[in-house]
Amino acid sequence: MRFMIIVKATAASEAGEMPEPSLIAAMGAYHEELSKAGVLLDATGLQPSSKGWRVRYSGGKRSVVDGPFAETKELIAGYTLIQVRSRDEAMEWARRFPAPFGEHADGEIEVRQLFEIDDFEPGPEVERFRKLEEDHR
Repeated sequence: MRFMIIVKATAASEAGEMPEPSLIAAMGAYHEELSKAGVLLDATGLQPSSKGWRVRYSGGKRSVVDGPFAETKELIAGYTLIQVRSRDEAMEWARRFPAPFGEHADGEIEVRQLFEIDDFEPGPEVERFRKLEEDHR
């Protein structure tokens, strides 16, 4: 089972403020633990939305909208992707996640389970994705 631990953005992260060295150390130690346990798949922080864009789909057309985006509470500042045996194990790892903006700052993480290829009904479309997954292992 794969889970994404999503760090929600704040006004500070959207302003491009870099984390304090103590937070970088705490995140490093946490991710080392994940790696030693064999559950870490990927992790990184994201640049502010001012350095990104969105592609909107409407009426069969696409339009590109440059950042920044106003709704900070809906934005993502970073993520950690883990593969574990159960939802309970994912929850235990999430509970140990360092406060994402420091112990005395407001912050929030959200944990979401990823779909696995076996969650979908079998068919040629799904088999195409299964082959892609196998080719990238």
